[in-house]
Amino acid sequence: MPRMTAARAAVEILKREGVTHAFGVPGAAINPFYKALQAGGGIDHTLARHVEGASHMAEGYTRANPGNIGVCIGTSGPAGTDMITGLYSAIGDSIPILCITGQAPTSVIHKEDFQAVDIASIAGPVTKAATTVLEAAQVPGVFQQAFHLMRSGRPGPVLIDLPIDVQLTEIEFDPETYEPLPVYQPAATRAQAEKAIQLLLESERPLLVAGGGIINADASDLLVEFAELTGTPVIPTLMGWGTIPDDHELNAGMVGLQTSHRYGNATFLESDFVLGIGNRWANRHTGYKLDVYTKGRKFVHVDIEPTQIGKIFAPDYGIASDAKAALQLFVEVAKELKAAGRLPDRSDWVASTQERKATLLRRTHFDNVPMKPQRVYEEMNKAFGPETRYVTTIGLSQIAGAQMLHVYKPRHWINCGQAGPLGWTIPAALGVATAAPESPVVALSGDYDFQFMIEELAVGAQHRIPYVHVLVNNAYLGLIRQAQIGLDINFQVNLEFENINAPELGVYGVDHVKVVEGLGCKAIRVTEPDQLLPAFEEAKKLAAEFRVPVVVEAILERVTNISMSKTADISDVTEFEELATEPGHAPTSIRTLKV
Repeated sequence: MPRMTAARAAVEILKREGVTHAFGVPGAAINPFYKALQAGGGIDHTLARHVEGASHMAEGYTRANPGNIGVCIGTSGPAGTDMITGLYSAIGDSIPILCITGQAPTSVIHKEDFQAVDIASIAGPVTKAATTVLEAAQVPGVFQQAFHLMRSGRPGPVLIDLPIDVQLTEIEFDPETYEPLPVYQPAATRAQAEKAIQLLLESERPLLVAGGGIINADASDLLVEFAELTGTPVIPTLMGWGTIPDDHELNAGMVGLQTSHRYGNATFLESDFVLGIGNRWANRHTGYKLDVYTKGRKFVHVDIEPTQIGKIFAPDYGIASDAKAALQLFVEVAKELKAAGRLPDRSDWVASTQERKATLLRRTHFDNVPMKPQRVYEEMNKAFGPETRYVTTIGLSQIAGAQMLHVYKPRHWINCGQAGPLGWTIPAALGVATAAPESPVVALSGDYDFQFMIEELAVGAQHRIPYVHVLVNNAYLGLIRQAQIGLDINFQVNLEFENINAPELGVYGVDHVKVVEGLGCKAIRVTEPDQLLPAFEEAKKLAAEFRVPVVVEAILERVTNISMSKTADISDVTEFEELATEPGHAPTSIRTLKV
C-alpha cells in the first residue's frame, strides 16, 4: 500500500474530486499542505491578499460553472475566522465551497497555543459540516465525506481543519483506487408531478417562480421548455435571474421590495397560482407582508431541502425534489397533456404580462451632471452584450442594477444574495474570471463595497485576471442613508471629504484612480454621461491588452433614491424618480415603451 503524508493524501483526493484550482494564503500551520500542493501538481493556486478574499474568490469560482467547487485555504487562527463571512455567504445561497484551515498541533489545541482557535465550533452554524481532524488516518474519509455533503441535497460549504502534526503524519493511502461517494438528491415522483400540474391547469393566471436551485441543478433549459409547453409566464428570483432570458416572451420580470420590476410586481399581484421551483421565498422577494404576497393565489413549492417547504408560509402542496429531477417530470407530463389536447390556451394571460412589460417602465435616460446612476446602467446595457457575466453584492448599485440591467443566461448574474457582505464583489469577480476566462466579466460596486477589499485588485494584476469593474461613486453609504429616511436621520453614512492630494475631486474623497493604478490595474474616471459608453469600450480594450482588472469610476450625484418599498409591501413600492413616459426615457428597456 502506498504511504504518504495525510496532507498529500488530501491533495490527491482534491484532484480526483475534480478540483483544478484553489485560492488561499499560506501560513505556518498550513505549510505542510502547501508543500503537498506543490509536490502533487495538478491544482493551480491563486494567492489572495486577504483570507476573506480567498473565500469569496472560491464562491465566485463555484458560481461560474456547473459542477465547480471552489477551494479556499488558510492557516490557523485568524485565517479561519476571516473566512467565516465567505462560509456564511456560501451557505445562505446554497453554494458549495471547501475551506481548508491549518491548526496548532493536537497536543496543544486546548492550551491557548498561538493562533489556536476552535474553528470547527465557530464555523459549525455556517457550514454543512466543520471538522477538526485529530487522527491522520481519518483524513481521506473526512475529505471524501466533505465532497459528498457539498454535492448532496441542498448544496453548501464544508470546513476541514487540519492540525499541523496530522498533516505531517504518514498514512497508507492508494489514490489510484479512490472513488468519490455517490451523490444523493431527492427526486419528485410521477404522481407528485401530475398533482402539481393539475393544480396549475385549474388556474387561470399561473406563474412559475424560478429560484437559484434551478441554476444550481443546471436545469434552466428544462424550466424554459416547461414554461413554453404550458404557456406559463416566469418570475425569476434575484438568485434565479438568467434561468430564462430577459427578452423571452414568457419572462414576466422580477418581483420584490427592491430588486424588482414595476411590471413584475404588477403581474404577480394579478396571478392566481404560483409554482415555485428551487426558491426560498426570501423576504426581499415576498416582502414582509405575506398576506399581500399570498392572498388570492394557490402555491406549490418544489425544493431540494424538505425543511424549506413551509418554512416561510405553508404552500397548498409541497414536493421535496432536486429542481432538475422535478422539471424532467413536469416536462414529461406536460408533453403528454399537450399531445392529448388538454393544455389550456394562456395566450391572453401571456399577452397581458408583455403589455405591462411595455408600459410600466422606469426612466433611465437622464443628462444630469453630476450623473444619475440610472444613466450608468443604460450605457452598460449598450456596452455589454448577452454574454456578459455580471458580479455584484449589495447596496443601491446592486438594487438599481437588478432593476435596469439585462441578463440572458444562467450564471450570468452572480450575486451574493442572502448575506450581502460589503467587499464581496472584487474577489468574487476574480473567482468568476478565473473559472470562465472566455467570458466577459463585469463587476458592479458602490464606493463603499469597492473600498472594503480593494487590495484584492493586486491579485488580478499579479495573476493577470482581466475584467471590467464599474464603480458608481457618490461618496455615501447610499442604501443605509435611504434606509435612515424613515427614522428621520442622516447619521454616519457620509463618506465625503476633501482629499488634500486630489483637490480636483472636490468632496468625493478617495482617489480611486490612483489607488487602482497603485495596485497594478487600470482605471478611467467619468464625470459626464456622454463619456460613459466610450469609457466602457476603452475599458474592454485595456483589459484585453494588459490582462488586468480595469475600473471605470462614474462620479454620481450625491443623493439618489432608488425605487423600493418603504412599507415592506410588494404592492407599495415608492418611485422616487420620474417614470418613463416616452420611448426615449428608457431606450435600452427590453420592450420599447408603449404610449
